[in-house]
Amino acid sequence: MARYEDDIQIILSHRKDNGADFWATPEGNLLKGGPFSTLEASYLLMELGADLKHEEEALAGASSLIWNAWREDGRFQLVPKSTIFPCQTIYAARTLCALGYSADARLQRTFAHLLEIQHGDGGWRCKKFFFGHGPETEFSNPGPTLTALDAFRFTGLYNQDARLDQAVQFLLNHWETRVPLGPCHYGIGTLFQQTTFPFSTYNLFYYVYVLSFYNAAKRDRRFLEALDVLQKKCIGGQMIVERPHLKLRALSICQKGEPSVLATERYLEIQKRLSE
Repeated sequence: MARYEDDIQIILSHRKDNGADFWATPEGNLLKGGPFSTLEASYLLMELGADLKHEEEALAGASSLIWNAWREDGRFQLVPKSTIFPCQTIYAARTLCALGYSADARLQRTFAHLLEIQHGDGGWRCKKFFFGHGPETEFSNPGPTLTALDAFRFTGLYNQDARLDQAVQFLLNHWETRVPLGPCHYGIGTLFQQTTFPFSTYNLFYYVYVLSFYNAAKRDRRFLEALDVLQKKCIGGQMIVERPHLKLRALSICQKGEPSVLATERYLEIQKRLSE
């Protein structure tokens, strides 16, 4: 039995909430219903250490739906009959890597595609302008860029490809400016610095966790400043979850204001990587 079996069962109980199986909608939307969407729920199950033997049907079903959304050019159409945005392809790649498909040839095409469309500042940018056009919209979106680096760490490119180091530098620069950037206005403010777990949004904990994989960040002053802020969130050596997703409040791993064993393990992983 998995260590977080009760939490796993909660996620599985939402499997048909969106009208179809495996957290999808009848139309095949794999993003709707987050965090109980096909993309996020399957990622959460892997984060919780779901046993592939016991949860094989659900994870195999979700994986199949995600792969069905893959296109020959490497993109993922997660919302039928809709524009395909880079952020959607990035999130799909991250989930499939967590599900164990990082070596799949189709995903290698996806990673090549992402490097082909990398923005000039080193990050990734969707051309959708919900907040109008301004100077800030010419920059990449920090949130999807962080998630892209999370996906790329599963490949042989991380710490080997200068293009990923550019993405790291873009995120480190954002730590200094903190201003809303990209068409979707990702900023670094009060909400960013409230620890969120499980990893899903552009947030201090996720920011430090992902960047700790990259040598280009590990000794950088800006990264160390972010790490210092994160370290102060620990009480008695345990990571406190300050801002869990409201829909996940029933999960034991992310009780608001309480220490989380799993979040603490992720924090200790950061420390271990920095000592290597």
